[in-house]
Amino acid sequence: MAWFRRTKRPKAVVPDRQRSIVPEGLWVKCEGCREIIYSKELERNLQICPKCGYHFRIDVGRRIDLLLDEGSAVELYSDVRPADPLKFKDTKAYKARLKEYQKRTGAPDAVVVVEGAMEEMAVVLAVMDYRFMGGSMGSVVGEKITRAAEHALETGRPLIVVSASGGARMQEGVLSLMQMAKISAALARLSEARQPYISILTDPTTGGVTASFAMLGDMNIAEPGALIGFAGPRVIQQTIRENLPEGFQRSEFLLEHGFLDMVVSRTELKPTVARCLRHLA
Repeated sequence: MAWFRRTKRPKAVVPDRQRSIVPEGLWVKCEGCREIIYSKELERNLQICPKCGYHFRIDVGRRIDLLLDEGSAVELYSDVRPADPLKFKDTKAYKARLKEYQKRTGAPDAVVVVEGAMEEMAVVLAVMDYRFMGGSMGSVVGEKITRAAEHALETGRPLIVVSASGGARMQEGVLSLMQMAKISAALARLSEARQPYISILTDPTTGGVTASFAMLGDMNIAEPGALIGFAGPRVIQQTIRENLPEGFQRSEFLLEHGFLDMVVSRTELKPTVARCLRHLA
């Protein structure tokens, strides 16, 4: 009967000197090609996969450093902070949610506005932060981008907006939706004055942001593979009851169908935008 009994074997003890200790975050898995990439190599390559060209998302500080000349950025409207006019509460109070994201990102809301230089040209730049509540557009986002457009108009500088957003912020209700018209009106005044506005769409740009200022640029430029659209694929499919082509909300498809002017790799973004500004000016 001993043949049918399972005997427990003692676990092999591996001496400390033989254990392989790999530091956390040393390797990153690419969401495009599923290959494993050395994190320092990815950092050197501006967060672009060296094997397939997949563009990882980057934070606001990195984006500003990428687009503006070194040391030229000066932040504007940092004192504009969100409120809770509707006293909104879902699984968590809106005020508590704001504090959580402010602590996590170190920013008061989902957009940062700066003035600086791009290849020695004075510009106004607004960069949305997807890490802050999915880059949702609330009253602060609307106010700061509107002020950025007005500042560009007053100073005669071109305006550049980098979008990364899930759309309007539901916790602010109709006040959030009003920002679409507010920003669009400011951009119309900029257009009447023949001041250049370039919109850069990154992954993802959706909802009310796509339906307003993200698509109103004199030039609409997107990064490769960026998700850009209004509603999600499932909602659209259920509404029109038709099968949708694969990748129909990616930047390459939108370029092919005339919704974008250019799809530009992150490595070429700054010189390309500067060249566009020179032509528009």
